[in-house]
Amino acid sequence: MIQKIISLFFLLTFVQTAVAQTDNFQFTVKVEIPSSPVKDQQRTGTCWSFATTSFVETELIRLGQSVFDISEMYFVRFAYEAKAQNYIRFQGANNFGQGGQAHDVMNIIRQHGMVTEKEYPGLNYGSDVHAHSELEAVLKSFLDAVVKNPNKKLSTAWFPAYRSILDAYLGAVPDKENSPLSKVPFKPDDYIEITSFNHHPFYLKVSLEIPDNWSHDQYYNIPLDDMMQVIVYALNNGYSVCWDGDVSEKSFAYRKGVALLPVSKVDELTGSDKERWIGLSEKDFTSRMANFDSPVPEINVNQENRQANFDNLTSTDDHLMHITGWVTDQYGKIYFLTKNSWGTEGVYNGYLYMSEPYVRMKTIAVMVHRNAIPAEIRKRLGL
Repeated sequence: MIQKIISLFFLLTFVQTAVAQTDNFQFTVKVEIPSSPVKDQQRTGTCWSFATTSFVETELIRLGQSVFDISEMYFVRFAYEAKAQNYIRFQGANNFGQGGQAHDVMNIIRQHGMVTEKEYPGLNYGSDVHAHSELEAVLKSFLDAVVKNPNKKLSTAWFPAYRSILDAYLGAVPDKENSPLSKVPFKPDDYIEITSFNHHPFYLKVSLEIPDNWSHDQYYNIPLDDMMQVIVYALNNGYSVCWDGDVSEKSFAYRKGVALLPVSKVDELTGSDKERWIGLSEKDFTSRMANFDSPVPEINVNQENRQANFDNLTSTDDHLMHITGWVTDQYGKIYFLTKNSWGTEGVYNGYLYMSEPYVRMKTIAVMVHRNAIPAEIRKRLGL
């Protein structure tokens, strides 16, 4: 009898271990939109340009164009010019740095067009990789000297001199009219940014208080459920989504290929989540929560706790990426297929899966084509 009990114990232990080992993420693709190859922003804070350039390249594919390799540094170059003008006009009180937003790319396309990577690689400083710390420091020091206004009146030389620094580091600007992209029918005015915070009125354009919105562009503010509806509707109708959000959580586990928003302990579980996960021991539950290699119960995100995270600065404007599809795990939970700009290393070759709760909580803003918005929401926005 004792031998049978021992045998049964080992059998149950084996089964439980086997289940735990085979319960890793199992994703089923629901929508995947064709996109351009993954790139690497390397040692720069230019995710905004890489994510939005990927978004534009993907839009061109949707529009029936070739797969173009568009220069990210072309947009960085002109953004630095516009940032400098603002910095001087605000007498040094406006944000200046490597960061930016999706609308920066659209504003530059509107004014200066776009060129290919071959035409403007932006590597003119003896390096095979992008590295902008020195460039940023030199530009900022130059502008701070101008802001001090030692002559009591700014000369006409400061801006040409500033541009010469950009020429030295990134290269002279090519003639956009000779670019193969000059004839591509792309309309930057067709793209809008959407956010969701209740310290502003809904269904209006608002100024979003994030440092990298250095140009003070406005965003359409809509309820959280509507914003999520826009993301899913866009993907289901062949439109990708440019995503701006927070990646500071430990559960943004890029090395594991996932971004999750897990609850912190078993007793926080309720309802169906509790029924699903309560069979795990505290040790197994804690291990799963820490390792991010299996599905976990996640926080229920609503407008209020999302707002609280923004107000207490636990959700900040960290990083831009590009959402190109959505999948479900073995429990039917939704995750968004997300293209990063950190090269092709990682479990999913430069992509990761952000869970629906993570996106609900950590999204700062998204950019979509206006036709990627459901008709009812578009009507309320006056689009």
